[in-house]
Amino acid sequence: MDQNNEETIKSLMSLGLSEQKAKETLKNVGVTKTLLSILNEVRAVKLPEGAGSLLYQLGTKIKPQISHHLPLLVKYVATNKLDSTLRVDKAIEFALSNIKNINTNKLEEFCGVGIVVTPEEIEKAVEKHISVNKNELLEKRYRFNTGPLMQKVRVELLWADGKAVKNEIDLQVFDLLGPKTEADLAPVQKIDKKLAKPAKVDTKTKPDVQKNNKTEQSDQGLTITDVMKKVNFHAPGENFKTDGYVVTDNTHQLLQEHLKITGKQVRTRFPPEPNGILHIGHAKAININFGYAAANNGVCFLRYDDTNPEKEEEKFFTGIKDMVEWLGYSPYKITHSSDYFDQLYKWAKELIKNGLAYVCHQTADEMKGFNPQPSPWRERPIEESLQLFEDMKNGKIDEGSATLRMKITLEEGKLDPVAYRVRFTPHHRTGDKWCIYPTYDYTHCLCDSIENITHSLCTKEFQSRRSSYYWLCNALNIYCPVQWEYGRLNINYTVVSKRKIAKLIDEGIVKDWDDPRLFTLTALRRRGFPAEAINNFCAQLGVTGAQSTVDPSMLEAYVRDYLNNTAPRRMVVLEPLKITIENFPGDRPLKISVPNFPNKPELGNHTVRFDRTIYIEKNDFMEVGDKGYRRLTKSQPVGIRHSGFILEVTDIKKDKSLVTELVCSCLEVDKATSKPKAFIHWVSDPQEIQVRLYSSLFKHKNPEDANEVPGGFITDCNLDSLKIITSFADKNLKAAKVYEKFQFERNGFFSVDPDTSSNKLVFNQTVGLKEDAGK
Repeated sequence: MDQNNEETIKSLMSLGLSEQKAKETLKNVGVTKTLLSILNEVRAVKLPEGAGSLLYQLGTKIKPQISHHLPLLVKYVATNKLDSTLRVDKAIEFALSNIKNINTNKLEEFCGVGIVVTPEEIEKAVEKHISVNKNELLEKRYRFNTGPLMQKVRVELLWADGKAVKNEIDLQVFDLLGPKTEADLAPVQKIDKKLAKPAKVDTKTKPDVQKNNKTEQSDQGLTITDVMKKVNFHAPGENFKTDGYVVTDNTHQLLQEHLKITGKQVRTRFPPEPNGILHIGHAKAININFGYAAANNGVCFLRYDDTNPEKEEEKFFTGIKDMVEWLGYSPYKITHSSDYFDQLYKWAKELIKNGLAYVCHQTADEMKGFNPQPSPWRERPIEESLQLFEDMKNGKIDEGSATLRMKITLEEGKLDPVAYRVRFTPHHRTGDKWCIYPTYDYTHCLCDSIENITHSLCTKEFQSRRSSYYWLCNALNIYCPVQWEYGRLNINYTVVSKRKIAKLIDEGIVKDWDDPRLFTLTALRRRGFPAEAINNFCAQLGVTGAQSTVDPSMLEAYVRDYLNNTAPRRMVVLEPLKITIENFPGDRPLKISVPNFPNKPELGNHTVRFDRTIYIEKNDFMEVGDKGYRRLTKSQPVGIRHSGFILEVTDIKKDKSLVTELVCSCLEVDKATSKPKAFIHWVSDPQEIQVRLYSSLFKHKNPEDANEVPGGFITDCNLDSLKIITSFADKNLKAAKVYEKFQFERNGFFSVDPDTSSNKLVFNQTVGLKEDAGK
């Protein structure tokens, strides 16, 4: 350790920190700098007892936007006017609400400076609350939780010393109950969790849903609303209290005007680019943006970021809206960045006039990377840039020959991001009006400001744009929202890049954006993933800054849990083997009642036909069973579900070595000398259906990793990821509608595909079952 660090550690320890705590603090450069500044303010000052820890608290909690108030707050601690952690917190809160100037009289009033709570006042307040809870105290004795009691006293006596309140409560409880008895000291008897387990809730009943919000699934644990209610974002109008927010002389006035428009309502937005279909990562973004608004009685805009007309198609606009609504959300308002093109253009000219933007002729390649050469046109005369920008707008400058750039350096070191570029492409909404289109860096924050967004929620990779976001709003002297970042969601064994999905489609590896092997939302819907399950999955991920990378099996688990409670059972034989029952009981087929949900008989039944000819799965028969094989063999009978019968093989018909048919005898289960080891599903008088079985599209966990897949993601594709089979289903499925979901007994969950027609039923495999079908 160098000498400077040793001296810094000693200085930090003078605040009462241990050596270990001082070393840990040293790792945080910002906090260390603030604490050294505080120590400089109190050098040669004799501090009151406990002031060191309060100064440390002040140094670790103070925000950059009120750092100019630090000397005043340090003085108040050093003179014992801020003599508790509560008063220091209150002082910081007051400073954040009075960034420009602090009225010391109001500060002292807000922080209770000089207010002394006497022991008599504490005694009286504790006595009052003990009296209210006396009966419960006598019943529970020392197992009574005094925490809430202490909170009530602290609310009543805001500036009372916490230790003094705790001591008084302990004393009065002792006076009431006397010394602890053996019963008080005995360990609490543990409750048998199995016995205490509540009865299962009927999850078939749909919960009440507000605003078409399907996320409120009571049987799925935490909802996105629960999660977002606990998120510690700023209150509307308190933007200046957030880390990194830039405060100007006009901030207070702009915030007041903003609050008049919004009525202090939370406003968020979901701003997708309409150049592709939404994927599973967008589901998290949709849930966070719409979920936070809903949890705080706010509103969420759906804003299409339509600033790149070359790649935008109507099907993407429609698809995005459909997916937002499919997930259960209704936008407060649907807007487009192009709605504001005229205003954005005016603001761009204002930036040029203020010397904050210029027309540049560097090529895209020359601007690439983190250390590009500064533009030789950065100090171009304002009038010249204004004229060139007008020429760009009027189509007098070729594509790629000029851009408008802003004079700012991003956190990542990128110099002067582009605000406008020339594109001779008609726009789907504005036609041929524009030959220039704004970039994300320029458009995003300004549209947020126009729509008075309170919380601009985005993924972590946009953190490096936060400085330009705040800079641009402040440069134009307009309301500045707060940008909050959260970790993006990634899924293994897939790609979600629009460009890469388009490549898969072009190569014929997948059919379209909704191919069930993809993780676009349209693909997941087609495969049969319920929107509610996706929302529940997103809720469990929470809202943190950490990037989430999960296996598809985690999402599938939520799908399986949801469908287990909502998908009715049907018998379908995927790979049929014919059985003729030689001693079928009766001359006519039997009608058998089969429950839709075996564990919930109250949810009804459907009737199936049981006849002399039935079909079972090929793998439910082996001539000679392996060890542990429990289904049908030449010497081992098997039960057939729901029928009350057992089958025994009497003859095996073959085409060469291939078994083509079994002849069996049947016996009622009740008359058998021993119960069969397994019961299998079957169909009789079936209808043909097409079933599409899916496995992972990629062989490696990260197909985009050049180390794992040197040949590129296309070479990693699993060419056997789709298997199409003809299966036999019970005729009850004939009326099934597109996207309707079923559990095929012992096989898994399946959903009706949109390719279904009046004479052809098509099912997609959604997920398998937890249970081993071989039982």
